[in-house]
Formats: sequence, C-alpha cells, structure tokens
Amino acid sequence: MAVPVSAPSPQPLTPETPVLTYAEALNEALREELRRDSTVFVFGEDVAVWGGGGIFGVTKGLVEEFGPERVRDTPISEEAIAATAVGAAATGTRPVAEIMYADFMGLAMEPLTNQAAKMRYMFGGKISLPMVIRAQQGGGRGNAAQHSQSLEAWFAHIPGLKVCVPSTPYDAKGLLKSAIRDDNPVVFLEHKVLYFTKGSVPQEEYTVPLGAADVKREGSDVTVVGLQVLVNYALEAAEELAAEGISVEVVDPRTVSPLDIDTIVSSVKKTGRLVIAHQAYEQGGIGAEIAARVQDIAFDYLDAPIQRVAGKNVPIPYSEVLERAALPGKEEVIAAIRRVV
Repeated sequence: MAVPVSAPSPQPLTPETPVLTYAEALNEALREELRRDSTVFVFGEDVAVWGGGGIFGVTKGLVEEFGPERVRDTPISEEAIAATAVGAAATGTRPVAEIMYADFMGLAMEPLTNQAAKMRYMFGGKISLPMVIRAQQGGGRGNAAQHSQSLEAWFAHIPGLKVCVPSTPYDAKGLLKSAIRDDNPVVFLEHKVLYFTKGSVPQEEYTVPLGAADVKREGSDVTVVGLQVLVNYALEAAEELAAEGISVEVVDPRTVSPLDIDTIVSSVKKTGRLVIAHQAYEQGGIGAEIAARVQDIAFDYLDAPIQRVAGKNVPIPYSEVLERAALPGKEEVIAAIRRVV
C-alpha cells in the first residue's frame, strides 16, 4: 500500500526547521518529557535493552540517557503492563507504557477500562491517573489479521479514557507531550505505516491540545474527515480533484476522545457535504459516531448523504493483493467524494 513519504505540518519548512520522521518525533517527545519531569518513566515490551528501542525505534537511545530505572523492559504480558501503569499513576508517577500492537490491547482491557477509566470518578475526583498507553495499530505492511487492526473505536467508547490518533510528525510529538502531562489516562495509537513519513517539527517547545481538530487543507465543496493514514490519502485525493475544479477540505480530528465535533460541523456548514475516512472496520467504527453527531447538529446544512470510507468487515488478509482490497486508499476516497459532489 503506497503511503506518502512526506506529511503536512502547521509550521512552514525552512532550512532551520528540522524534518523528522513520525517515529523520531515521538522519540523527541519522550526524551523531552523524561528530561522535564523526573516522575515520567517509560516501560513496555522491548523498549530498552532487549529491543534496542522497539520494533520501530521509537524508544531508541532512551535507556542509554535515562538508565534502566526510568526506561524498563517488561515481560510479554499486556495485562501486567496496563495494571502496572494504573498503580504507578495512582501513586504519584507519570508512566508511559508501550503495548507493542493494539491488537493485543484486549488482554489489557480490564485494568484499562475498569480501573484506569473509572478510578477518578469512583474516588470522587480525589485521585489523578496521569498515564499513557502507547500502541501501534493499522494495516498496510502485510502483518496479517492479528497485527493490522485499527481499534480506536474500542477505547473511544469508554468514558474516562482519552484517545489520540496523530497523522503527522508534528502532531505526534505535540499530542504525546500533552498526553504525558494530562492527569487522565490516555490511549495513544500510532499508525505503524506512518512511522517513516516525514514532516517539519520545530525545535522550540510546543504541545498540541487534546480535543482540537486541525484543518489540514481548506476547501469549499466537500469536507473529508480523515484519521491517521487516511488523512494522507485524503490530501492526495484533494490535490488530484483540484485539477477538476473540486475543492476538498480535509479535517484531521487528531483525537477521537475528546472529539472536536465543533470544527467538523463548522466545516460541513461551509461545504454542505461530508465524507468520513478511516482504516478501521466500517461496522462500529468512529465514522458512524461522527456521522450521527453531524446528522443531529447540521442536518439542514447537508446537500448530500454522508459517506463513509472504511476497511471491509473482514479479518485483514496477509496477502498483499487481498490486504489492498480490504483496506481503503486514495481511490476509495475519490470515489466517495464523487458520489456527493
């Protein structure tokens, strides 16, 4: 599955602005927060000595700088990792835990959804849970059915959890820094196909607020709300359709909980049309939630039925040809736009 090698950033590219990969931007965020706050520590499967920074190199070099007390390898036990994060957060530290693939987050659901998500509520706000669970998700690399799912809707369904889905290096760094500083549990989902995309990432201190969408491209004829890799496909589609006189606005929610519905509705009121694109399964996907909210709030502004572009409701195949058939790309986004304009 072809993915753009560059990604947009709110900062203009200049000779002075560093260009980083998505993985490097995440590494910078972790490094800066470990330096800033001594209560931050990183742990998970293969994040330190054994993995040399994990399979995608996101934690590369951290154990050498901060030592094994603050950057720790763990056994392969997703439930233990999540439960440890809950206990550590409840007792005064800011853990950043990595679970290697989001597909295995099911093993961590009890401590995450029944403990982390509910503890502040059940203690009447007298406790904070400043913890981050990082996990890789998404298809497009031939990793087959058990290592390729996009599962943001699982966690967005649970009150008490915040859920980040960055699409660019700039957003990945800024959102991760905000997530680490937040006093609530955050599920931080990184799309593995994006790890080697590049974008400008300023050296100066910055954060991206949780719950603030970003308009990646202005347009007037149709709004495309894209998640993660589908943001890039939507931008490619917008560029191609501009040659035909079709003006596409691309909105990236950046977080799905909290969801910045106001920015999405504002865009729909301008364009009158909405396409929602994500790689997750169509059935029960976050696209259905966005569609329902827009329908409730902005029905009178819609000039065409809302369209969803999503993964097929089948296990993701290992075969490259079949995987491509199961997952949406630029062509599917273009086809959805043509149906409404």
